[in-house]
Amino acid sequence: MTLEIYKTDGKPSGKKVELDDAIFGIQPNDHSIYLSVKAFLANQRQGTHKAKERAEVRGGGKKPWRQKGRGTARAGTTRSPLWIGGGTIFGPRPRDHRQKLPKKVRQLARKSALSYKVKDEQLMIVEDFTFEKPATKDFISIMDALNLNGKKILLLTGKNDINIYKSGRNISKVSVLEASKASAYDILNNQLLILQQSAVEAISKTFKENEAEVN
Repeated sequence: MTLEIYKTDGKPSGKKVELDDAIFGIQPNDHSIYLSVKAFLANQRQGTHKAKERAEVRGGGKKPWRQKGRGTARAGTTRSPLWIGGGTIFGPRPRDHRQKLPKKVRQLARKSALSYKVKDEQLMIVEDFTFEKPATKDFISIMDALNLNGKKILLLTGKNDINIYKSGRNISKVSVLEASKASAYDILNNQLLILQQSAVEAISKTFKENEAEVN
């Protein structure tokens, strides 16, 4: 499978890039995507939620009234969960929400996400570009030339490029990531996936290295 490479001025460069069918052309596995996205979102949680239970709420040491003779229900403390200001029954406790997935499942999810992007025609290849220093205006100019303004996009770079990252981080609906670090969630959570030409090679290299480790 081949795709046209676009220049930063929005015009076709006349060159094409060959996409590996084993990565960009597989039959997507929806369940692996579900597991990967669920784990990704769970791993973003801090797990610091906390509610005070009965024993942790201050006060309530004195019995509010005598046990019998008032015609009302018995009460031993004002910090009962039934009272306003009392403790919480089975409240949230700090815990680790992290979920681990086998590497093969994560890899299959990423391949499935990339294949969906190709299948849905939501993948574009652009030639490599960079900036001498962070330049948001220049970044926006490139997006305008590619007719991408207003769309939620993810740009994957071949390597870590701090100037491109800083140029795009303040633009609404734009994300920039290093290709080897993009998860299935990142790949799918956009309207259009933009790959720099070097990112295609970086993705293929990452998959080959991971498969070598697994085998």
